[in-house]
Amino acid sequence: MALDQTRLDALWDFADAAASETRLREAAASAPDADDRAELATQVARALGLQDSFAEGDRVLDGIVSDAAVVRVRVALERGRLRNSEGEPSAAVPFFAAAAEAAASADLLFLRIDALHMLAIADAAHSADWTTEALALLESTDDPRTRQWAVGLHSNAGWTSLEEGRIDDALAAFERSRAAAERWGTAQQVAWADEAIAEARAAR
Repeated sequence: MALDQTRLDALWDFADAAASETRLREAAASAPDADDRAELATQVARALGLQDSFAEGDRVLDGIVSDAAVVRVRVALERGRLRNSEGEPSAAVPFFAAAAEAAASADLLFLRIDALHMLAIADAAHSADWTTEALALLESTDDPRTRQWAVGLHSNAGWTSLEEGRIDDALAAFERSRAAAERWGTAQQVAWADEAIAEARAAR
């Protein structure tokens, strides 16, 4: 059984990966269930990657032993994130694709969308296709935490459009991101969307 995503959210502060690593290690050490410990360990690896400790992150993943589908998906996701953060997106893509496929087979919608979102980042040539697939999947759920993915998916599409000089497309994507943030996201996400909208308008 997968850990509740809101529990994981509470352990994370993406602005302080070192503190997040400490909390995640403590949570893993105190978890009574072996699969929960394994799932938390994947997040330790993610925190290490955010600190540029890529080899250590891989060692943590190497040490995970679990047959749980959610753990297999998360291991593949974090293998991919480590490589993407290290500047090797082409090496990351097969891991994200494997994670998306495994998540689909196990009916793990949140993680499937996470993997598609990472594919949209790492596989630039097919970014729009991955984003479209992820957004279509979101229509199948009413879960607010899962629907929050719309914020990042639209935002990432906006930044891609802006980098390619498609200002109107970027602005439309940022506005969709803001609408999603107002409905399912956080105040910080609304503020980031406002900043992105302002940047797109300034680029006109």
